[in-house]
Amino acid sequence: MPNRPKIPNPQDTEPWDVSIANRQLLENSLLNKGTAFTEEERDEFGLHGLLPPHIGTLDEQVARRLEAFRRLPGDLDRYILLRDLQDTNEVLFYTLLARNLEEMLPVVYTPTVGLGCQRFSSVFRRHRGLFLSPSHASHIPGILAQPEFDGIEAIVVTDGERILGLGDQGAGGMGIPIGKLALYTACGGLYPATTLPVVLDVGTDNEDRLNDPLYVGWRHRRIRGADYDAFIESFITAVEKRWPHVLLQWEDFAKANAGRLLERYRDRLCTFNDDIQGTASVATGTLLAAINVTGIPLAEQRIVILGAGSAGTGIATLMMESMVEAGISRAEARTRFHLVDRDGLLLEGMPGLMPAQEPFARPLAEVAGWRISAASGIGLADVVRNVAPTVLIGVSGQAGAFTREVVTTMAAATPRPVIFPLSNPTSCAEAVPQDLLDWSQGRAVIGTGSPFPPASWQGQVVPVAQTNNSYIFPGVGLGAIAVKARRVTDSMFIAAARALAEMSPARLDPGAPLLPPVGRLRDVAFPIALAVARKARAEGLTEDLSDEEIAALIRGRMWEPHYHAYRRVPAGGPVGRS
Repeated sequence: MPNRPKIPNPQDTEPWDVSIANRQLLENSLLNKGTAFTEEERDEFGLHGLLPPHIGTLDEQVARRLEAFRRLPGDLDRYILLRDLQDTNEVLFYTLLARNLEEMLPVVYTPTVGLGCQRFSSVFRRHRGLFLSPSHASHIPGILAQPEFDGIEAIVVTDGERILGLGDQGAGGMGIPIGKLALYTACGGLYPATTLPVVLDVGTDNEDRLNDPLYVGWRHRRIRGADYDAFIESFITAVEKRWPHVLLQWEDFAKANAGRLLERYRDRLCTFNDDIQGTASVATGTLLAAINVTGIPLAEQRIVILGAGSAGTGIATLMMESMVEAGISRAEARTRFHLVDRDGLLLEGMPGLMPAQEPFARPLAEVAGWRISAASGIGLADVVRNVAPTVLIGVSGQAGAFTREVVTTMAAATPRPVIFPLSNPTSCAEAVPQDLLDWSQGRAVIGTGSPFPPASWQGQVVPVAQTNNSYIFPGVGLGAIAVKARRVTDSMFIAAARALAEMSPARLDPGAPLLPPVGRLRDVAFPIALAVARKARAEGLTEDLSDEEIAALIRGRMWEPHYHAYRRVPAGGPVGRS
């Protein structure tokens, strides 16, 4: 996008120097004000006749868009409206989103973003971000070198293979990086011009996409093996050279690639995988908050996880490390976890175990005396019956996997069972909160990945915590960027989890929600960013800054959307202010 403004100082009130005018100015989403251009600006930039004569305000524009949003018949229509607004007027888009976050988060993020990815080709209107394919691998350095990308500080990248619980969406996976970066701005305050969504379009094995005449992606079977790895390497190498201090977030890579790519690159640049580490951090933070309700210390929890892919093993690993920080040995902490995958409970010697799964494979001797319901494997119901877990977490993508039998068995052995069906979108959740409450006789402590309405028990409304990564990644990214952290470590995600738990309303009232309201996500981001930045300092991954300097750097990165005054400069001149 030409004439990208420089990164603004949140306290800067001086006019911005702008060198484009007329229709070109109105078509620049970062600079467009629509009807809010003043009379003087309309004179100076040649906008008379291109706009209605009324001089509007940002508040009026927000009210108009909010009314239009609420009049639409379905969430996909609302998603399209917001995406169009983001592509035409970003100040208005982010003001509208920030003021109505609880209402609009399910539209720009889960669950509606999943439908947006599935329908991406049919609703595609205007480019945003980069679509990079193997056929143009040699051009990647030149693509990234364009001046419009000079200020990039945060990249969210996907290859579209495992979009939420919906599987391979190919180029349609772009909806995820766009949605994540929208939350980086709305919740974390990153200026939009510093963010870049990327799809590594390596093809798709989704027959519906390949056979769709409207499909906008690379119409090719998904490349794998050495060719895939070489393409990823070409991308990372170009990114390292172009932006040595960039934060790169991996999103929705399949199990076979997610963990190994993270391990390969985590010590080369400032990077993390949100599906692995962000999910783990929010689950850990919510469990720490739930301890205020259940009274069971973290080190004494018995945790069963359904879904032993990258998210499940990431949750287990971070919770285990949190237990070690709490004072027990790693060997003892491992005994607290039982992971169940498609072939049943992970067991030592089971063929095909991935490196991340191996630490959690249970010894055969441990299960020798168990009562097993079928000879084909040890299923979730068997594990719950024999382990009597205090915590049950679902990241399987299997709707309804937490059955009445599983929940009633768990509740019979645990006074306050903690149950987190975290799979997204809503259609893939392992259970519905109301069922969990009914089957546990009102005793379940519930967190879900996607938004659900409050449940009820005996006339009492029971809030449901949306245990969603949006509580974590905006603050993690903000903190890392603000202090120019060289790496993102698991310890930083533990620090983020503990900071989130400190903000739990349940700390003061066990009957209150486990997490702060979604509408306060921007308030949540700052303490998490502070915790992450302090941890980076403690680990020697940034300069030796004081707490006051860290706080000032973070606040200095938190952009508040508003309209700047403009003054026209000759073409080719600077845009914005340093």
